[in-house]
Amino acid sequence: MDIALDLGTANSRVRISPEENAIDEPSVIAYNTEDNEILAYGHDAYQMLGRTSAKIKVVFPLEGGVIAESGLVEEMVNIFLGEVCTSRVVMPRVVACIPGEITEVEKRAVVGAISSFGVRRVLLIEAAKAAAFGTGLDIMGPHGVMVADLGAGTIDVAVMSLGGVSVSKTLKQAGNAMDDEIIKYIRKNHNLIIGKAMAKACKEAIACVIQFPEERTFRVKGRDAVRGLPRAIEVTSTEIMQAIRDVGINIIDTITDALEDTPPELLADIHSDGITLTGGLSKLYGMKELLEKQTGIKIHVAKDPQDSVVKGCFRATKYIEEAEAQRTSLNPLMTVY
Repeated sequence: MDIALDLGTANSRVRISPEENAIDEPSVIAYNTEDNEILAYGHDAYQMLGRTSAKIKVVFPLEGGVIAESGLVEEMVNIFLGEVCTSRVVMPRVVACIPGEITEVEKRAVVGAISSFGVRRVLLIEAAKAAAFGTGLDIMGPHGVMVADLGAGTIDVAVMSLGGVSVSKTLKQAGNAMDDEIIKYIRKNHNLIIGKAMAKACKEAIACVIQFPEERTFRVKGRDAVRGLPRAIEVTSTEIMQAIRDVGINIIDTITDALEDTPPELLADIHSDGITLTGGLSKLYGMKELLEKQTGIKIHVAKDPQDSVVKGCFRATKYIEEAEAQRTSLNPLMTVY
């Protein structure tokens, strides 16, 4: 049995067939601080954010695409894989994605968390490469392909050809950083303290990097920073655009930096074919148009961009045998563990 695993900062996805995800849950886990008992995970744990008692802690155990709390990630991986791998007679092989710029220690942490379930093999693939596979792009031929995976924890940009990565850039400031900026902006300008869940809901409802044709508003609820009492206010899309502006600029700079480092022949291919955006943040209003304006290159947004990486991980499972045999010719998968 071959399993595709996308351990994302905000959401984790598991796929065991080409048609649909077997699991698509927030990467959240809730546990009792007194005895470390796991109380909830995924959607159930996300509903508990900011609503728990003192002895219950709700955490995102991954930060910036890498493991922050290894024990909790192991628990979460064991739960997810246990749901799709009901029979332990045949140990599964797992293809998992990682950010492009990651240290060997961080790599080993991912492998260790997955191996704790008792798998036969763990194979790694860069997130941008998996995203390219997931959108159906051909990265195995002598032709330049550029993908920018805009996620919650990281922005992964890569130029690929002949199954390998020619240029790679990773920015550890993405969707979650926008949520943090919204929290700061509302506290500074409206004296209102809101939580991460409220900031994310606001971002998904009215955030933009180019003005909407008509102003949009969203009602945020929180605690008055002065009086300490509950309060609700209306914020506009213009305000939220101002709040996330710096993060948006950093994303554009990361993509343009990758273009500047790309060899001329590959750059010519990209100019002809365009850049493909994947990841949930690629659906942010105005992102496609702003990137086209800044780069002068056609931008394509993948269909179901949030699923591109896990879909690509599953498509990469067909290269497992080659990787296990240690054939070095044009294999997109990284070291076998």
